[in-house]
Amino acid sequence: MSDRAVFDCVVYLQGAARRHSPAAACFRLVEQGRVTLCLSPQVLAEVNDVLSRPLLQQKFPSLTPEWVGTFVANVERQALLVTDVAEVFSADRDPDDAPYVNLAVAAGARYLVTRDNDLLDLMKEELPEGKDFRQRFPGLTILDPVAFLREFPTAELAPGPPKAQPP
Repeated sequence: MSDRAVFDCVVYLQGAARRHSPAAACFRLVEQGRVTLCLSPQVLAEVNDVLSRPLLQQKFPSLTPEWVGTFVANVERQALLVTDVAEVFSADRDPDDAPYVNLAVAAGARYLVTRDNDLLDLMKEELPEGKDFRQRFPGLTILDPVAFLREFPTAELAPGPPKAQPP
């Protein structure tokens, strides 16, 4: 059984837009069956919204509507959809972060992968919110894509043959 993980929206963006990025390598772990990606309807809606924003598509020309559709369809096919997500966590610093933590808790995920400092700070026990978080959710580790990849020492960081590529 593979470890369960939740990726935040920026990881989806970077994974879709930059094939050679650490975020894309995180998705390859999912494709290889080494990680079970957990997804909720709320997170899926945000991913669809963000990846379809005209300004981001302008900034990242690879985010064509066709590629976004293919990327999201691949994610949906490979992910474990969790529909019953209780609100057990609220994020005072950034309320938009709460759905990711709540999904990770509901799914029994071991990892939450993010580049968001508000979330990453929850791992710092020297901070009051970090100490509280670690006590409440000791089985959940929040880390950035590079640190996540280090958890899988034999992970292929260079892009292999992806199931679908941006044009």
